[in-house]
Amino acid sequence: MKKRLIAIGVIAAMAASLAACGGSTGGNAGGDAGASAAEEGKKVYHVGIVQQVEHPALDAATKGFQEELTKKLGEGNVEFDVQNGQGESANLTTISNNFVSAKVDLIMANATGALQAASAATAEIPVLGTSISSYGVALELDDQMAKSTGKNVSGTSDLAPIDEQEDMLVELLPDAKKVGILYCSAEPNSKFQAQLFEDALKEDNIEFTEYTAADSNEVQSITTKASQECDALYIPTDNTIANSIETVKNIVVPAKIPVIAGEEGLCAAGIATLSISYHDLGVQTGDMAYEILANGKDPSTMEIQYANATTKKYNKEICDKLGIKIPEGYEAIES
Repeated sequence: MKKRLIAIGVIAAMAASLAACGGSTGGNAGGDAGASAAEEGKKVYHVGIVQQVEHPALDAATKGFQEELTKKLGEGNVEFDVQNGQGESANLTTISNNFVSAKVDLIMANATGALQAASAATAEIPVLGTSISSYGVALELDDQMAKSTGKNVSGTSDLAPIDEQEDMLVELLPDAKKVGILYCSAEPNSKFQAQLFEDALKEDNIEFTEYTAADSNEVQSITTKASQECDALYIPTDNTIANSIETVKNIVVPAKIPVIAGEEGLCAAGIATLSISYHDLGVQTGDMAYEILANGKDPSTMEIQYANATTKKYNKEICDKLGIKIPEGYEAIES
């Protein structure tokens, strides 16, 4: 009997140790308050966040998501485990599988590669994406612009009106004869945006060429080639290019090649963009997460949501260097 009591004590100690090690490895919004909620018998939701790579747009979406879901559920009622894949698909897969093993209540996947990894890892745990141009493309659905996925996946899209981005190019660069479209070939949503932009260029009889980098190691060489062969460039919302945007800037600005960017972060190397707020997009995703966790909404039937507003913005520094005059209706990007 004595041995049995000792064994029970050892098992209890091990269980307590494991529980103490099971917290978030990053961005824990629960902390001691979460422990207090658990002690009081309240539901503490565990949310895994897998972010494809670090850059300002994705960081803002993650922050908005955490802020909104914490606000809706209440401080201490949600804990976040924020993990960054550093742009590596193997890392995204490992992170997603770990979330499934930990039996989190929901996975938020930030950017296309992260969404693909999370979707492949589970068909049961709700998955919400953000910073995704097309869920149909990302998940290989029959309808590239599907309103809902029919899977355990929903979320928000960062797709700004591509035809309006092309209108900006025509408005600001009326003398451009050949446009280079620069993106990473490993990102299917970038290819999707490129095709939409090409369709708009065709309608205006503007010549174009695609310049694709397989990974970040090729960004410098392909940007140099595009700058030598084109009058202007277009860069869609591409995570690989965004992560190397200073490299792009150091090539296109001295070469005096204007760039129309798919989002504000990319406009660090560009003259103008039709911008959305990634923070607000994250907030929308947080609202969707609340509906799933607190109200039992089924993500398979939840419609994909889009940014509520777009804003014409320009990079004053680069416009001044290139001698480009911006008409009324554009907002200067704050440095």
